[in-house]
Amino acid sequence: MLSTSALRAHLLAARLAGTVATSREESLRSYRLFAARDPRVLIGIDPEWAWSERDLIGLMADKCGVSGDPRCTTGLDVIDPERTLAALDVFAERLAAVAQRSGPVLIGTGHPHRLLGFYAALADALSAAGCTVLSPAHGRRVDITTRFGLRTYNLDYVRGVALVRAPDAKSSGGEPGAHTHSPLPVRTALAAAAESGGPLPELVIGDHGWVCGAGQLGFEAIGLADTDDPALFVGEAEGAVSVVVPLDDAVRSDYYRPLTRYVLNRACLSQ
Repeated sequence: MLSTSALRAHLLAARLAGTVATSREESLRSYRLFAARDPRVLIGIDPEWAWSERDLIGLMADKCGVSGDPRCTTGLDVIDPERTLAALDVFAERLAAVAQRSGPVLIGTGHPHRLLGFYAALADALSAAGCTVLSPAHGRRVDITTRFGLRTYNLDYVRGVALVRAPDAKSSGGEPGAHTHSPLPVRTALAAAAESGGPLPELVIGDHGWVCGAGQLGFEAIGLADTDDPALFVGEAEGAVSVVVPLDDAVRSDYYRPLTRYVLNRACLSQ
């Protein structure tokens, strides 16, 4: 089993925590947009409370370990590895709980280039534990507004993990899917599951809009988030999201493998 101290060292060496690649400027811009209720940054969360930029800086300092000083406006963000480790432990507890009751799960990512392997390993382990890994609305069209205008994608599943692809992207041959923060894919999947009368997930696992969109609809949702994604941490603070793990969500995909081993071991789901 990967020890906590070994994982802490890996988090720092891979820059998953410690000094990360996300800039303070990027994060502050996201906080300003969130405070203004910009849907591009809300990504599915409808906050109950009024959140100012200063409030968000304080929240992110508490949840992630970034600087709580509003006068700090440049440089790279810092994530406290102790906060990452603590959140990974709670993340593993939620996996163990759904596995113990063989509950259905839905897993999706807006970061398939980086995080597909992490989530696919969770899907394999939960399936082996008796959970049904759901794949509703497979192939369904999803129209998402991007900075380039309205783009049409198709909902796809790879190794049990939902993602979106452009219609002309091949499902094989190395294209892992499109990067998106939108909550529309998870809303589409959950609506299709409800319409079909099939099982609804007892746990939604993912990032970005997959977590926020599901949590806002009342589903238990857990996931990963970087320092420039305040919506997930606001959702956690307000009770819409169950667990958020603070880390850099855009490093090399193989750097997440030790996290996979750690989480599955903690959840007693190692294969």
